[in-house]
Amino acid sequence: LTLAATGCGAEVSPDAEEGAGGARTSDGHYPVTVENCGERRTFESAPRRVVTNDVGITEIMFALGLEDHMAGYVMPDDKGDLTGVPWKDGYRKTEWLSKGRINKELVLDARADLVFAGWNYGFSEGEGFTPDALRRVGVDSYLLSESCRNGQGKARGVMAPLDALYTDLRNLGKIFDVEDRADALVTSFREQVAEAQARAPRGADRPRVFLYDSGEDKPLTSGAYAGPHDIITKAGGDHVMKDLEDSWTTVGWETVVARDPEVIVINDYGDTTAEQKRRFLESYPPLANVSAVRNGRIVVLDYVDLVESPRNPAAVGLLAEELRRPGS
Repeated sequence: LTLAATGCGAEVSPDAEEGAGGARTSDGHYPVTVENCGERRTFESAPRRVVTNDVGITEIMFALGLEDHMAGYVMPDDKGDLTGVPWKDGYRKTEWLSKGRINKELVLDARADLVFAGWNYGFSEGEGFTPDALRRVGVDSYLLSESCRNGQGKARGVMAPLDALYTDLRNLGKIFDVEDRADALVTSFREQVAEAQARAPRGADRPRVFLYDSGEDKPLTSGAYAGPHDIITKAGGDHVMKDLEDSWTTVGWETVVARDPEVIVINDYGDTTAEQKRRFLESYPPLANVSAVRNGRIVVLDYVDLVESPRNPAAVGLLAEELRRPGS
């Protein structure tokens, strides 16, 4: 992989050879150039030993049918049901390298040629695990688009969350020469979202929705650039933290109380169960008069539904159904 000058959009190198009728031949597909988090990156061939970090990123590869290009994946075992998705065979075919944190030693042991991860989805300056650190030992990287830094400190997000998913699918389609698969997925996902939107609450019927990830002193929630924003909005909700120009971030409980969500969505993962999170919300005195708590309108979605993943479009439909239910 080489770096080229910064530009806009993902494109195929003009040097790619064309076969009869203008279609690229297999040998003429490369090199290809895509834009990833503001960098134009050129691939001379498809990576053969990719290591992915976390469930959503791993399932993006599986949804594209790229198991044969993977050395394995890293993720904890608290990320919900891995068997109820169309690409479940990917888990059977691909090695689960670690349930701990991804690190350079693991990547080198796997003889990886590319790591697909993101800022706070594996990559961390504090832990010294970054694309630059990998580049120094001869391993390339692709950054999850939801995690792109936006120039405001360590804030993340440069595009709408579902656009981030579609961007990564199309970029990876070019990188691995499976553009037809990528285009078919994007088309299917757009149709899925449009169908859910057609049945979603509208206008004055749109309930105010807050995403609760974790935390008791201060809640971790979604801003405008994390998956829940688009999931909530497309499902017919009014996302109460839509003004936060970040992806996953903390706020004060006083802000939640002031915005009085009518529905709270719990992100289900980790050592604290969804039921424990629900009990906390229902028993925390400052939230006693918040509409969602008072009326018992608390919805649970899995972590993988809410981070960038090929499960996001289905999550729009699941939440739209919940938001159509009348309040208590």
